[in-house]
Amino acid sequence: MKDMLVRLIDLPEVSNEEAVLLKKENIVFRKAIAPEKHLLCAWVLEHFGEYWKSETEVAFSRQPVSCWLAQRGNDILGFACHESTARNFFGPTGTLESERGKGIGKILLIKSLESMREMGYVYAIIGGVGPAEFYEKTVNAKTIDGSEISIYRNLISNS
Repeated sequence: MKDMLVRLIDLPEVSNEEAVLLKKENIVFRKAIAPEKHLLCAWVLEHFGEYWKSETEVAFSRQPVSCWLAQRGNDILGFACHESTARNFFGPTGTLESERGKGIGKILLIKSLESMREMGYVYAIIGGVGPAEFYEKTVNAKTIDGSEISIYRNLISNS
């Protein structure tokens, strides 16, 4: 899996899409806060595994917390972190399979990238990309040549 680079200066506007999801689906997008760490990290572990849980825990060590979430009532639908694995890195991010296709992942991605822009970054790295087409289409991300050997190359595993 390669890394991708995204320019943060001209991100797409998603406030209208966010308003539609709030009205139509009662989905709220916001930054996570410290008291929710155990709940969100347990949810990430259940749906996306130990590695992403570890990265999400790091997002809660930042001030402000570097993790966005989507929720409906008391239910977590998706999340997006930044500055977890490395400085200027976006991810991990994920949406419940049952909620995919509604634009939740797109909004979480852009909210998180906007937070990175507010930190002063002009470009961001999306590390170890799975769905490259999604990032190309959504934020015009470009694959970084030679990045298949990345920060994850010597990752310790249980196997």
